[in-house]
Amino acid sequence: MKAWEVRRPGLGIGGLLLRVDWVLVILLALTTAIGFAMLYSAAGGNIRPWAGPHAMRFAVGLAIMLAVALIDIRFWLRCAYLIYAASLLLVIGVEFVGDVGMGAQRWLKLGPLSIQPSEIMKIALVLALARHFHALDEREANGWPMLLLALALIAAPALLVARQPDLGTAAMIAVGGVALLFLGGISWRVFAIFGIAGGALVPAVWYGLKDYQRDRVLTFLDPERDLAGAGYHGFQSKIGIGSGGEFGKGYLEGTQSHLGFLPESHTDFIFTVISEEFGLAGGLFVLALYLAIMGYGFAIGFMARNDFARLLAFGVTFTFFLFVFANIAMVAGLIPVVGVPLPFISYGGTAMLTLQVGFGLVLSAKVYRDIEMEDEASGRPAGPGSIAAIR
Repeated sequence: MKAWEVRRPGLGIGGLLLRVDWVLVILLALTTAIGFAMLYSAAGGNIRPWAGPHAMRFAVGLAIMLAVALIDIRFWLRCAYLIYAASLLLVIGVEFVGDVGMGAQRWLKLGPLSIQPSEIMKIALVLALARHFHALDEREANGWPMLLLALALIAAPALLVARQPDLGTAAMIAVGGVALLFLGGISWRVFAIFGIAGGALVPAVWYGLKDYQRDRVLTFLDPERDLAGAGYHGFQSKIGIGSGGEFGKGYLEGTQSHLGFLPESHTDFIFTVISEEFGLAGGLFVLALYLAIMGYGFAIGFMARNDFARLLAFGVTFTFFLFVFANIAMVAGLIPVVGVPLPFISYGGTAMLTLQVGFGLVLSAKVYRDIEMEDEASGRPAGPGSIAAIR
C-alpha cells in the first residue's frame, strides 16, 4: 500500500479547520502586524512603499498557508522530491537568467514578479530530507548510500547559492540540513569526521571569498577598522539599538532610520528600528513572540505520530529559528553582516511566503497527526521507532 492510499479521515473542510492550531496562526499575524507598524515608521509615517504591500502579501500568504495546512500530509510526502527538484532547477536558473541586484545574482524575473529561489530552497530541503529519513532506522540512516544521498541533497543547493554569491543563505541551508541529519539519526561519529574535514577546508574557503566578504569578516573581528565602509551598517545599527534605552524614543521618533543614517532599515535592519523606538522592552517583546511561535512549532513536532511529520515540523521551525537568530545576531554585531530578513517583520515577499508555506506544512502535521503512514518502498510502518530517539 502506498503512503498516499491510506484511508483518509472522514472530516470535511470544517472539521479540518477545527484541527488547525489557530494560536500559531494568530501569533504569526501579530508578528506581521508589528512588521506593518515598523515599516510604516521606517517610511516616515507612510503606508507606501512598504507597509501596505507587506499587509497584502501576508493576507495572500495566509490563504496559501491554510490551503497547505488542509492538504493531506501524505500528498507532501509523495511530492517532496519533486518539489525539491523543481526548487533546485530554479536555483540553477538563477545562474543563467537571474537578475543582478546589490552585487549579487539572486533573483528570477517571472513577469511582474521577482522571486528568490534560494529562499524557496530552504523549505524544499526540509521536505526532501524529511522524506529521505522517512521509515529509515538508525542503521540504514548511517549507511554510506543513504548518508551520501542526504549530504548531496544539502550540498547541491548550498554550493549553488554560495556562487550567487549569497554566503548567508548558503550557510542557513547547510546548517538547516545538518540539523535534519542529526534529527534523522546520524551518529556523532559521522559529525565528528565531517567536522574535522570542514575545519581543514577553512583556509580554502577563506581564499575563495570575495573581497567584500573578507572585509565583512575582518570588520566583525575589528569593528573600528572601517567605520565608513564595511563597518558602517553594523556601527549605525549599534547606535540605534543603544540609543533606544529601556523603553525607546517613541513610535515614529527614531532618528537613525528617519534621518537616513541606517541603510536597509525596512529589511535587514528593521530590528534596529524596533529597538530605537521601543527600547529594550520592545525588542524583548518581539523575541517573546518568536519564542512562542517556535514553541508551538516544536510542540507539534513532538506530538507527531509519524516520522515524516515530526521531521517536517522540526525542520521548518528550526529554519525559522535560523532566520531570527541570524538577523538579530547580525544587527547586534554578534556575527558578520549577512542579508537575512527578520521573519514576518522585514519587507520582502519571497521570504515571507516561503515561511508561510513552511508553517502551512507544520499545521498540516497537526491537522493530520492521527494518520499512520507506511514507507512506500518497504511497506513498514513509519512510526516513532523508525528514527533514532531525539538526543
